[in-house]
Amino acid sequence: MALINPKKREVQVKIVYYGPGRGGKTTNLEYINRKFKKRILSEMVTVKTYGDRTLFFDFLPFDMGEIKGHSIKIQLYTVPGQVKYNATRRLVLRGVDGVVFVADSMDLRREMNIRSLENLKENLESFNKNIFNVPVVMQYNKRDLSEEGIPILPIETLQKDLNSQLKAPFFPASAVSGENVTATMKKIIAVTVSSLRKKLE
Repeated sequence: MALINPKKREVQVKIVYYGPGRGGKTTNLEYINRKFKKRILSEMVTVKTYGDRTLFFDFLPFDMGEIKGHSIKIQLYTVPGQVKYNATRRLVLRGVDGVVFVADSMDLRREMNIRSLENLKENLESFNKNIFNVPVVMQYNKRDLSEEGIPILPIETLQKDLNSQLKAPFFPASAVSGENVTATMKKIIAVTVSSLRKKLE
């Protein structure tokens, strides 16, 4: 649940980018960081580890209207995708308000996507959260690879594998070119803030 700071009259909203290793979570945040430079008040923190881009989180707050007279501060985090970092992933999910699931569109990553979504469900359950009650947006990343002749999964397959039950909003995207990165971020902020308004008001 969002952190409310009565002194600063501020609601801190935590959004986590989740998904398989090297699926493009950090690339999403790097693009947002460049594009919204003027609105970002703090440095983005990236911890790189052997074999993975992000061990802990990228952190990036910016203001977003008000809830009940409190200003809204958005914090964006990523989790490490590699299987061995599950304890860290779980830690980053603590207190999460909304999730962007970044799936890798490459054909050979199909199984990894499914396993990563299962892992998200399990880790949310460890905090007594049900994935069906948490705002989620799906991003099908790396769509641009088809232009290089790399086999990618059709959107229909990704929807069937990952979103047939959740029925979350989804975006085909390329974090490298920035295609639909902002749209994904705006959607998760909108659905998360709307869900928090209902809870808080």
